Amino acid sequence: MTTTRPYLIRAINEWACENDLTPHLLVNALEKGVVVPTQFINDGQIVLNISPSAVQGIELGNEWILFSARFFGQSMNIEVPVSAVLAIYARENGQGIYFHEEDGTPEPDGDNDEINPVNKQAVKKQEKPRLKVVK
Repeated sequence: MTTTRPYLIRAINEWACENDLTPHLLVNALEKGVVVPTQFINDGQIVLNISPSAVQGIELGNEWILFSARFFGQSMNIEVPVSAVLAIYARENGQGIYFHEEDGTPEPDGDNDEINPVNKQAVKKQEKPRLKVVK
C-alpha cells in the first residue's frame, strides 16, 4: 500500500492556501536526493515557504516535491523527496502535520493539527515577535 504522506501534504497545502495562510515545509535536508540551498540548513533541517507567492511551478507529486524559488535574488530549482518532508504547517498559527520519519504517518500526539513539540523550534524561528498585554 502507498504512503499517505503525499496526500496529507497536498491537503494541508490546499487548506493553508484557501485560508490565506503561508504553508511551510520542514525538510530533512540530509536525506538523499534533497536539493536545497545549503546556507539555510540548520541542524540538518530546512524550512521552505511553499506559498504560491514564494514559488513557481510547484509540483506536489507522490514521490517528489519540485518547484523554483528565489534565494537572495538567485533562482534555484528545489527538489525534495516526499519521504524527506518532516512536517507541513501554516506559519501564522503552526497548525499542520508532523510525520514519523520512517513510515510517513502523522505523529500520534493526541492532536494531529499541531506540530510535534520537538519540532516547534523550527516553527518559532519563522514567527515574528508579538506584544502581549499583561494585566
